[in-house]
Amino acid sequence: MLELRSLTAGYDRRDPVVRDVSLTVAPGESVGLLGPSGCGKSTLARVAALLHRPDRGQVVVDGEPVHGWRHRAPRDRRTAFGVVFQQPRLSADPRLSLAQIVAEPLRATGRAADVPERVPELARTVGLGADLLGRRPHEVSDGQLQRACLARALVLRPRWLICDEMTAMLDASTTAALVAVVEEYRAASGAGLLAVGHDRVLLERWCERTVEWRELTGATGGSAGHPAAE
Repeated sequence: MLELRSLTAGYDRRDPVVRDVSLTVAPGESVGLLGPSGCGKSTLARVAALLHRPDRGQVVVDGEPVHGWRHRAPRDRRTAFGVVFQQPRLSADPRLSLAQIVAEPLRATGRAADVPERVPELARTVGLGADLLGRRPHEVSDGQLQRACLARALVLRPRWLICDEMTAMLDASTTAALVAVVEEYRAASGAGLLAVGHDRVLLERWCERTVEWRELTGATGGSAGHPAAE
């Protein structure tokens, strides 16, 4: 279970953007978090992925509170999360090829021996042709680069996926393709998903449960929300 308990977080302690927010995501569950731009959704997503330390509250994974953040988090905690951000051009090193971008987590965790197998495997999974793997970000479209970023998020077989406006910059066909990849992975692995966005139609079709940001403030758990549309 991934539990966010009474979190307050931001970039100025005097004016936090997240105030006393609680949410849970069960293993294998897909939860959509709906809210307008600027409300604090992305900050909460970064806290959930152990990339930003909250000012107050706890992140609890499988009953154990998290005490380390970013590079100070234990490796088994860091590698349990795969994250896809809204803007791939800000989250990918422009000096690297798409193959190198996908391989980054493997190399960073001492698993370089897995690169020859996992990179082509994930490229096929996300729909990246072999001819694209040698190109750098400026040589591909936003959709192609986001496919590489999704492959990077999946390469370590994470137990939790955090998708922060993953499809905001994409056309309808690419959106459908990447959502399908995430759902196939979740079904096969039992991973939990937190999908953050402001597109109600997309999240209600994608996720089993959707939660309104305004309902979370002061909540005591993840029960707020309503069932996803069929």
